[in-house]
Amino acid sequence: MSMPELNRYELMWMLVLFDLPVVEKSERKEASDFRNLLLDNGFAMVQYSIYTKLFSGKDACEKYYKMIQNNLPSEGKVDIITITDKQYENIISFKATKKVKKKEEQQLLLF
Repeated sequence: MSMPELNRYELMWMLVLFDLPVVEKSERKEASDFRNLLLDNGFAMVQYSIYTKLFSGKDACEKYYKMIQNNLPSEGKVDIITITDKQYENIISFKATKKVKKKEEQQLLLF
């Protein structure tokens, strides 16, 4: 019996984008704690204030929406965007003035 193929329209990427104040020592600690919360929960840093995680579907994201909401820093802005894996594959990246070719990555198994 083979594993069913994962549908790239059902797989969801959650992007957490934030702009947090870091002037005061307490603000830097809150921002650092928030980043560490994301990392500790399997998110990967794309840019300093953008983190992503792949989910098996929209329903699987609900737990993390609540976790993020319950751990928001006292100041700043946090946005969550959820897109399909199919949409995510269309990202075009640039580093300086050069276009970065997307690595051929394949999600082999999602638990």
